[in-house]
Amino acid sequence: MSDWKSDAPDDVVRLEGVRKGYRTRAGWLDALRGVELRVARGTIQGVIGFSGAGKSTLVRCVARLEQPDSGRVIVGGDDLAALQGATLRRARRKIGVVFQSYNLLRSATVAENVALPLVLAGTPRGEARTRALEILEWVGMADRADGYPTQLSGGQRQRVAIARGLVTQPELLLTDEPTSALDPETTTTVLELLRRVRDELGVTILLVTHEMASVRALCDRVAVLDAGQVVEEGPARDVLLRPRSVAARRLLGSVPAAAPWDPPAGSAAARLSLQFLGPVAGEPLLWELGRRFGLTVNVLAGQIDRSTATPYGSFVVDVSGTDEALAGAVGHLRGRGVEVAELEAA
Repeated sequence: MSDWKSDAPDDVVRLEGVRKGYRTRAGWLDALRGVELRVARGTIQGVIGFSGAGKSTLVRCVARLEQPDSGRVIVGGDDLAALQGATLRRARRKIGVVFQSYNLLRSATVAENVALPLVLAGTPRGEARTRALEILEWVGMADRADGYPTQLSGGQRQRVAIARGLVTQPELLLTDEPTSALDPETTTTVLELLRRVRDELGVTILLVTHEMASVRALCDRVAVLDAGQVVEEGPARDVLLRPRSVAARRLLGSVPAAAPWDPPAGSAAARLSLQFLGPVAGEPLLWELGRRFGLTVNVLAGQIDRSTATPYGSFVVDVSGTDEALAGAVGHLRGRGVEVAELEAA
């Protein structure tokens, strides 16, 4: 496949005060309420939120499948919200879109589905087929080019949908819940393919999802959408490890309330929140609290996970022992780069 990777250092997407509302039977619904978001070239930007947060409306406005009521939708330097007709159609060629439901034509072959955006743009059919076959080879689906979508598995259909989104050589690939209908193993292969899209082709990806596993595996940065507004945005590992907004904490799962506890008489006691990032996540921190400092440790909640290639962890523990041991343990943890905060017991 020909090299069309872009190394320009600018933002591919800038959303400035984007608003979109709908009239429903229950009255007016503000789906987007002044959304602000920047997506840097060559990154994978996640947008997460619960159902009804406005995620799909955001995708449709960026792709200009919907006209925003106000605000600017700048993609590759063009304000798509201000364009119409042929000018808009040309600007939209910078954007590929991958939907949750694939949106493949049942009566068209795999190659014809992939070539369709080029044909609609006026590319001769022979040239469009050649380019479709190139991208199908790249996504590992060339051997199914003359088959039909009904003959494919869900993962294969999504690969074809990704190929169709890439065939126009876009700067931006929009993916709306691309793995929610797939099993875990197939999800992994699709996420690996999306990572290749960014790494090998330099295509910027906006990934809209409610699946935290996809965010952890793929995203460089994450924006949290709640009730039509971006309530938090930052590097993925920061949002995942230290969520600031109520919506992010709900999405990631809050620490369950723990029952009151009675530490041994005469001992110092504390309920600690421990958060850590990087190689220290693989070290026996809780073992050290007990064996090295002689503390009694009760684990209330916790997990160790990964954001892209970076491990991170978070635990809530009740500890008891001597004042000296407790102070020494907290100092030791902080010296290892662990964030330690004392919580109030339930």
